[in-house]
Amino acid sequence: MQFGERVRELREARKLTQKALADRLGVSVSYISKVENEKLHFGDYPSEKFIHKLASELEADEDELLLLSDRVPPALRQRICERPDVFRVVAEMNEREMDQLVERFRRKS
Repeated sequence: MQFGERVRELREARKLTQKALADRLGVSVSYISKVENEKLHFGDYPSEKFIHKLASELEADEDELLLLSDRVPPALRQRICERPDVFRVVAEMNEREMDQLVERFRRKS
């Protein structure tokens, strides 16, 4: 799923129009439309601050929106910087290996 598609889905689930969301966020309706339709140019792409406000207004998972917008959530970024070796290993895993890893941790919890 893409960022704009998820924003539209969340907005519609909250029964908000693009105008209502734009008013709450202090942006134009055309900006919300561009976000939802993936029509933004690189310089126009939402900042982390905007995504934080958006997540709050839509009662959404901020980390999910950050990841969908190709931004790394701050807590995850910090852990990656602390242990890049671990994240390289995970990035090289196939789906089956990742599923096994997740299952192992769930059993320990």
